[in-house]
Amino acid sequence: MIPGTVKEGPYLLAGLLEQQTGLRPGEIMTDRGSYSDWLFGLFWLLGYQFSPRLADIGEAPLWRLDRAARYGGLDRLPRHQVDTALIAREWDDLLRVAGSLKQGTVGAVELMRALQGGGRPSTLARALGELGRIPKTLHLLDYYDDEAYRRRILTQLNRGEGRHTLARAIFHGQKGELRQRYKEGQEDQLGALGLVVNILVLWSTIYTERVLDRLRAGGTEARAEDVARLSPLGFEHINLLGRYHFGLPDAVARGGFHPLREPDAGGDDPLFAVPLSAVEAVIAVRLPVGS
Repeated sequence: MIPGTVKEGPYLLAGLLEQQTGLRPGEIMTDRGSYSDWLFGLFWLLGYQFSPRLADIGEAPLWRLDRAARYGGLDRLPRHQVDTALIAREWDDLLRVAGSLKQGTVGAVELMRALQGGGRPSTLARALGELGRIPKTLHLLDYYDDEAYRRRILTQLNRGEGRHTLARAIFHGQKGELRQRYKEGQEDQLGALGLVVNILVLWSTIYTERVLDRLRAGGTEARAEDVARLSPLGFEHINLLGRYHFGLPDAVARGGFHPLREPDAGGDDPLFAVPLSAVEAVIAVRLPVGS
């Protein structure tokens, strides 16, 4: 649960550190409004590449490490200098902060609140901000110069929006609003929503892969650049409203699959033989025997 009155960046970092999967992301993309110099510093200390899409990027300041250094045609752009002496003095404490976050002895949200100190940043917080200006400047330079980098950030953000669109479509009851009065109840609602979203994404992924296998077996080329544009976040083939049937075909109940639609069978959806209800997807995902 994230309050709507604060920046979500610290919660993003907390989610990364507290997640219990085998995933080890290396680069984190966020939309505008989710960043600060402190966050750039924390992400860098923890080994992540922080790649937000910055608001008002043309007005964002660039920083230099050495006032005497010359950067050719870019020499006039970095008008500010990083206080490396402050970073050096606080370096041991900065490493302790990173270690505490990594070991889970302190939470990212609580740490950010403590560093702000009621609007008066501590010396450690100022050192973290100075440190963060280094990876932030590098990020800005890459963002200015590298079209592929900008496109990669936009692609990832669009995937995130696709996930939100799917979640909104599933969460149609009571106008898609959280109606539980207490945090625990709201978290239960969101947890159930996340479970159903993940199951539908898994279902679509499995059957998209089966379609690709069918095409390849039939001699149709599936180009890597086309496959990279496929997404399991579409829901046109999912029956979100109407009547739900809890019975499964015998083949699926035995651990098999729904049949794929044949190319000459007609219909708008080339992937699946029948529309799948959200409930059927929950019980049709293949699980290990005994689950």
